Amino acid sequence: MGDIIGLLLPFFGLILIGYVAAKVTKQPAEALGWMNTFIIYAALPALFFKLVSRTPMEQLARVDFILGEIFATYLIFTVVFLIGFLIRKTSFEDCTIQAFAGAYGNIGYMGPGLALLAFGEAAAVPVALIVCFENAAHFIVAPAMMAAAGGDGRSPLAVAGDIARKVLLHPFIISTAVGFAFAAMAWQPAEPVQRLIDYLAQAAAPCALFAMGVTLALRPVRRVPVEIGYIAVFKLIVLPLTTFSVLSLIGGFEPVWIYSATLLSALPTATNVFVISQQYGVWQERASASILIITLASVFTLPAILYLIHSGFLSAGLLP
Repeated sequence: MGDIIGLLLPFFGLILIGYVAAKVTKQPAEALGWMNTFIIYAALPALFFKLVSRTPMEQLARVDFILGEIFATYLIFTVVFLIGFLIRKTSFEDCTIQAFAGAYGNIGYMGPGLALLAFGEAAAVPVALIVCFENAAHFIVAPAMMAAAGGDGRSPLAVAGDIARKVLLHPFIISTAVGFAFAAMAWQPAEPVQRLIDYLAQAAAPCALFAMGVTLALRPVRRVPVEIGYIAVFKLIVLPLTTFSVLSLIGGFEPVWIYSATLLSALPTATNVFVISQQYGVWQERASASILIITLASVFTLPAILYLIHSGFLSAGLLP
């Protein structure tokens, strides 16, 4: 257990440093803009390209893995949505944000670095596939749900165009697609270019985690949602166990693929959930509070999930 805590300490330590730095320096939210630009448009795309381009093409074509992981994510999304909509009688728009809070993890900022440290280079491919395809799914579902709720005043054609643009032009997806092309052709960039990619990739995790801490500090908790009790349980406990179960039942995957997907499913809610809530003017303060509370709770749940994996309790062969 000590090794697991030691593994997670740098990650939560960087988030804490960012949080404290924001509180001490009292910089405005706009000051974070260029760092986020660097992370989203340079560092993380370089990391995803590096992971994918060096992978044999047959490993990148595991459609069953992608479909299984996305099925598990949206199974929990649906359950959280229905609890809010049918049982708590909450509005369609609020339920959509709540469902994202329960199913949309911080896979881009925290996932690659943590999975690679926990499971080694063998985790690179499943992590890259999850980040690429799950983000694409979220870019499609969020505007589609808001349009269905009537919270998006644009025409269906405008909504469809916005979805296509977000999916096709997002830096994570472009970099992964280019990585696919290089892997298919067995190409590698020239050495100077590869060195630049390596430098950018090495900066991805530290910068992303620091920025995450700053973002959490700049969104103080003003309104704690009643729903946080069950949303946190679904996000941090039920979703990773569901992902593990679905992928184990499908079968045919290397254990590290199942473990990587389980770990990414256990990550706290992505800060993008607040961005979505802000974009549509729905559940904003409570989305901010949910992200902070679930991130704090993950300090305890992530070590537990990693312990269950490394102890063999969550064995890849546990389910038939």
